Amino acid sequence: MDKPTVLIVDDEPDLVELVELTLARMNLATDSAGDLAGARRALGSRHYDLCLTDMRLPDGDGLDLVEWIQQQALPVPVAVITAHGNVETAVRALKAGAFDFVSKPLDLGVLRKLVATAIRVGGTQTLPALSLPAAPDGPALLGRSPSMQALKELIARVARSQAPVHIAGESGTGKELVARLIHAHGPRRDGPFVPVNCGAIPSELMESELFGHRRGSFTGAVADKKGLVQSAEGGTLFLDEVADLPLHMQVKLLRVIQEKAVRPVGEQRELPVDVRILSATHRNLAELVAAGRFREDLYYRINVIEMRVPALRERTEDIPELAAHIMQRIARRLGSRPPELSDGALAALAAYPFPGNVRELENVLERAMTLCTGGRIEAADLQLRPGPASTAPERTAARPAPAAGALDAPQVGGEGLEHQLEQIEREAIIRALEQTRYNKTAAAKLLGMTFRALRYKVKKLGIE
Repeated sequence: MDKPTVLIVDDEPDLVELVELTLARMNLATDSAGDLAGARRALGSRHYDLCLTDMRLPDGDGLDLVEWIQQQALPVPVAVITAHGNVETAVRALKAGAFDFVSKPLDLGVLRKLVATAIRVGGTQTLPALSLPAAPDGPALLGRSPSMQALKELIARVARSQAPVHIAGESGTGKELVARLIHAHGPRRDGPFVPVNCGAIPSELMESELFGHRRGSFTGAVADKKGLVQSAEGGTLFLDEVADLPLHMQVKLLRVIQEKAVRPVGEQRELPVDVRILSATHRNLAELVAAGRFREDLYYRINVIEMRVPALRERTEDIPELAAHIMQRIARRLGSRPPELSDGALAALAAYPFPGNVRELENVLERAMTLCTGGRIEAADLQLRPGPASTAPERTAARPAPAAGALDAPQVGGEGLEHQLEQIEREAIIRALEQTRYNKTAAAKLLGMTFRALRYKVKKLGIE
């Protein structure tokens, strides 16, 4: 087979020679062009596995070449060489369709990783439309509504890029699933996928957890520890609830993205990392930027491509397919046959607003499968509450729910005091979540506790 070939577009002979020597050691062939006109002629005459272009060319801008490649629909990934620290240019290139970027002066290690990833992408440019089969024991991106078809097509496009993607959407819509699909259908699929819940890590431990530390760097650091960023080397780092990052950590994360390097706590030098950044939150980042609670420069850096996962009430035509898949999965776990949904039950599901989205639908159906008789779920078995309140996700409680608007304690039974206190906490938190349409920030305020404390309690008490 012929060697993969890279087109180098630059008017500096020394830089072209350096790149050619580096790629030759990777067993790659190279061609070069000194300006836009020459690059267009070369790209129009033969296939290349990668185009590597400088931003400043004698007859134009590297962005012009990126846009031309997109307009011509050429199946070649293009990476740009930018001036050191010029983040705005890099973001513009990624938005225009560039696969990735590398800064001057060239770090040959970073360049080799970029080229290796891009060559893998070159073999996926002509893949057919994305197919997302249901996982046997896990969630799947189901639905044939227009909004879901558009989302699947967008996943197929962005999966082959290295641009940072921000996934917006309400709680329970499946943002992490979207991130996993982007990873699974891209060139980093063989690397690790490392999810990080930014709201679940205590602020004082966050730097060590994300970037790692060296032995003796602080009390309790008895050994070197690799951070979560380095654990994602060669793969994808998914920052869930990125809006919960403290401001001081936002500064450090921005540097990691810009320099493609991390500095563990207690380390004197930065260590290169090769990761793709995906992020998500149910909150409005633009509003947080305007309020001064999220850095504007970081916002633009992680939000190069924005994807929005639609709420379940915006795609009610997908509910029958989702419900059938969920019930099959639950029945398989229980070793039973999935029940049928009556027409009345389907109508009730379609009319319900689902503030908890797909996650709430799962809870509703699991409870209904327990309550129904004769292998058929009726509307009454769903126990959908009217209005904006969502279904309580508690699975163990058999007692009636407390009166609406009250945070009353359950009746004291024969259980131990600790169990009784946990029941009080659980029912109070569920009620607060219902009253605030599963807005955890508002629920924490209603309960008089911090957001982080609420997240801890939700996890400890098994409230999902």
